[in-house]
Amino acid sequence: MLAMTNRDAPAAMQTETRIDHCRFCGGPLAVPFCDLGATPLANSYIPPGQDASTEKSFPLNAVACARCFLVQLDNIADAEGIFTDYAYFSSFSTSWLDHAARYVSDVTVRLKLGAQSFVVEVASNDGYLLRNFVAAGIPCLGIEPARNVAEAANAAGVPTEALFFGREAAAALIARRGHADLVIANNVLAHVPDINDFVGGLSMLVGQRGILTIESPHLLRLIDGTQFDTIYHEHYAYWSVHAMRQVLKAHGLEIKSIERLATHGGS
Repeated sequence: MLAMTNRDAPAAMQTETRIDHCRFCGGPLAVPFCDLGATPLANSYIPPGQDASTEKSFPLNAVACARCFLVQLDNIADAEGIFTDYAYFSSFSTSWLDHAARYVSDVTVRLKLGAQSFVVEVASNDGYLLRNFVAAGIPCLGIEPARNVAEAANAAGVPTEALFFGREAAAALIARRGHADLVIANNVLAHVPDINDFVGGLSMLVGQRGILTIESPHLLRLIDGTQFDTIYHEHYAYWSVHAMRQVLKAHGLEIKSIERLATHGGS
């Protein structure tokens, strides 16, 4: 059951959706997890000189589905309002650039990627990762919803399309380029409001023989480290392997291997 509100915020044009059933399986959101009250949106800043009292706050309450145990927010801020123009550029972090370069080196060897391969990264930001495939002469494409960030990627020589990903976008890409040998979805699952459309699109894009790699902050590490500061409106869901396996399976995908990473507090 969805109830849409638009809380007189013409400055940000931000809407909020209150949900009481799981965005994946439809089960009841009945298990309390972490209620942080009402806060403004992260990475969405009011202009200098604007009255701070005009900045809107939205409920920030993480709950778990009683059926599949996916932890998620029960108030969803509009993705268009958050991600169309975005302040975060991945290339600002040298340690993250090093992590991406190691990933590309490893996966290129593992999958024997080359000039005949096709790699797609969803939520590719400013091309921080795909630039390594470009340098290696491996055909690739980034899909990035934030237009300002996609423009920076294209300017850096990383082919990038500015759009939100889902089944429709996957079908259009397959019609033009065929299935991908490798689809990368690193640190994006938390940011997706319509998880079934998104993962359904990933499944379509890899087809019968492609490989999908996912990086995601780990719910268990969030709990162990009391990482409450990683709960904010951009993160619609908080992923355990248990929940992720169910979502992937529902869309015809199977987990082949899992690796623990130190990134983002434990991924």
